[in-house]
Amino acid sequence: MTVTLWGTRGSLPAPGAETARYGGNTSCVEVRGRDGTVLVLDAGTGIRRLGKTLPNSLRRLDLLLTHLHMDHIQGLGFFAPLHNPDLEVHIWGPASTTANLRTRLMRYLSPPLFPVRLRDLPCRLTLHEVPCGDFSIGEFQVASALVCHPGPTVAYRISSARGALAYFPDHEPALGVQKFPMGCDWTSGCALAAGVDLLIHDAQYSKEEYPQHIGWGHSAVDDTLRFAALAEVKQLVPFHHDPAHNDDDLDRMIAAARATTRRFTITPGTEGAAFEVG
Repeated sequence: MTVTLWGTRGSLPAPGAETARYGGNTSCVEVRGRDGTVLVLDAGTGIRRLGKTLPNSLRRLDLLLTHLHMDHIQGLGFFAPLHNPDLEVHIWGPASTTANLRTRLMRYLSPPLFPVRLRDLPCRLTLHEVPCGDFSIGEFQVASALVCHPGPTVAYRISSARGALAYFPDHEPALGVQKFPMGCDWTSGCALAAGVDLLIHDAQYSKEEYPQHIGWGHSAVDDTLRFAALAEVKQLVPFHHDPAHNDDDLDRMIAAARATTRRFTITPGTEGAAFEVG
């Protein structure tokens, strides 16, 4: 499978921040199979550019939402495939304790937040609620599980015959744990990520910043490294960069992370980066 990063930020960057190398769009990742299957992970602002690259021959597209915070759905209304009547679109995402997925999405795709209502999108749209049992899309097997982040939030594991990817853009596995980690069975999301070839994981804060943001649902880089080691992944992509961090800040954080461990490869999450999994 080919994995391409179209948006890597946790929110739009602060005005004036230098983001030429890491990019400034919010979370969006494309997974493309050898058979032409296309999965899109989250619908941040990066999804607009992704939509322009999809082939006209595409007849089905699956969009997997981890949660419905604005930075993960704010590009949804600008995603060209949703306006294509010839395209079958499946959106997978979590319900809440009080509203199903359709009702939750309608809050954004309706006035006054957006001029086009969800019900008026011309594509052939089907909604699915997660977490659910494992399911197949083309050549991929997809698993999902609730993870530690405010509000209903899932992570995904995507597998093919050649390899596996885990996607955890918003995750705080160290929350409330005096000694992290405590073992894979006791750590949020660890079983879902175990042994994957590529882990894309929240790494929003430095070790110094994290104490002021406990409970916000994001990880310090050090905890991301511990999680990746516990799950025994082969390659880690730090993701969901803080909007206040410019390119130089992120360079320093990645360099420090690489100096900390040699147990797996660390590749910074930058817009346009592509990975061949397996």
